[in-house]
Amino acid sequence: MSPKTYDAIVIGGGHNGLAAAATLARKGKSVCVIEQNDSCGGMARNAAFASGAQAPQIAHLLYNLNPKVAKELGIGTSKAPLLTKELPTVSLKEDGDHVVIRGTKVRLASGAIHPEAATYEELISRLIRFAALLGQLSTKSPPSLDGGLTDLATLGELAGLAKLGLDLKRMGKKEMREFLRVILSNIYDLTLDELADDALAGAMTADAVRGTYAGPRSPGTVFSLMYRLGQGGGAQLPIGGMGAVSRAFEQAARTAGVDILTGKGVTRVLVEEDRAAGVALSDGEVLKARAVLSNAGPKATMMLAGAEHYDVEAVRRMRNQRCKGTAAKVNLLLKSAPVFPGLSAELTAGRLLIAPSATYVERAFNPAKYGELPSDPVIELVIPSLTDPSLATGNQHVLSAVVSFVPYGLEGGWDKSAQDRLVALTLGTLEKYAPGISDLVLEQQVMSPADIEAATGAPGGHWHHAEMGIDQILTVRPANGMAHYRFGPVGYYLCGAGAHPGGDVTGVAGRNSALQLLKDGVL
Repeated sequence: MSPKTYDAIVIGGGHNGLAAAATLARKGKSVCVIEQNDSCGGMARNAAFASGAQAPQIAHLLYNLNPKVAKELGIGTSKAPLLTKELPTVSLKEDGDHVVIRGTKVRLASGAIHPEAATYEELISRLIRFAALLGQLSTKSPPSLDGGLTDLATLGELAGLAKLGLDLKRMGKKEMREFLRVILSNIYDLTLDELADDALAGAMTADAVRGTYAGPRSPGTVFSLMYRLGQGGGAQLPIGGMGAVSRAFEQAARTAGVDILTGKGVTRVLVEEDRAAGVALSDGEVLKARAVLSNAGPKATMMLAGAEHYDVEAVRRMRNQRCKGTAAKVNLLLKSAPVFPGLSAELTAGRLLIAPSATYVERAFNPAKYGELPSDPVIELVIPSLTDPSLATGNQHVLSAVVSFVPYGLEGGWDKSAQDRLVALTLGTLEKYAPGISDLVLEQQVMSPADIEAATGAPGGHWHHAEMGIDQILTVRPANGMAHYRFGPVGYYLCGAGAHPGGDVTGVAGRNSALQLLKDGVL
């Protein structure tokens, strides 16, 4: 019996893989998605506690879902339902005088006007405008000069850069100079040039470095914040948890006619005469295809095809790619809702940050350089069950915490003892803002960066599959000469967060990769 054949096979059922599959299927191509876990989702999935309560396993908020992708795939419509609620951001202070951020507006939790409200609004509004300029490049393949300036395809790719330049010029000389001044600078200096080193500055700097192997004083961290602000920076809580986001992408793919196989791993990408020809599965089955797209990390994608299909320089670049994850996940099931002195019920249900100053954030990063846990970690937490009671039963509540600057290569390694230390550290920090919270814990779940890598394949446990530094974006993402989604053999494409434009639950990398494949005439 001959192997089943598709136009394209997508390795990995994360949201980018599903976006790529749905995009191709909507163009009339036969597509199969292969997911090694029992369900799709990647980092955007739910996890169940022993009691049956649901928590977001890794990612817990939706920041940058691209509206173009959502519209094309029908995300948020009756075909692929998705409901979200925008949350306020609360930067916590031990004295209870918390800072509340809603878009570009900032107040104190007491309702009083924040003394730096006008300065913050001007600063963040400027960064949002700059982010919108850069966002023009996100839904296009990175520009290339491979064909020379007489090649129509090359000129089309460069048109995006030309438009960026014109739009920047239209902003005026002062704004253009400011854009060029700050884009490669560090968020610590930019923030403290304008704001006092307090909880408002702490919130800005924490958002600029979350998930990165960098502190606020590291160059390029202003760009990291701009990336986070790509769709305005609002934090959306999906009703039903992040698993609802994955289900929406999965439904969009199935509606378009995509076959989805779960519980099967890909052991090898078949390459015949330097062309991708299909995949071999963990159960021994072989599937044939004219194109293969990988939602895995760049190095893993290379290894699936075999390093022998790449030149020495490409292999070296993949080995040296910076992808050290520094974000861990701690989920707690609580017997009742915690009390944060100074917060109303509505604000307690918001996005809560523990980053009381920019200096605090910088100091939290230092131990990670030496493979150590921070004594005072930066934490982003939500209690999604306050907004979505379906996630827990009775009076119980789910607390989801992203703990920053937790090293992938922890000194002594990640074992049960290390995980327990991380939970104790998290609870000890939370106690300063919600006294008595430790006594409320019924169950706990912990995922270190090493656990995240094992569960999702994300290299180094990095949520973006690779650092979003200025040397690993646009035409050098994932590496110089490999930035057009084409990945070695003809018909083999990278469609995950390791490709342009990068991470977050945007769907753009998958969609762009599929469109580039079609543009290249592979199918």
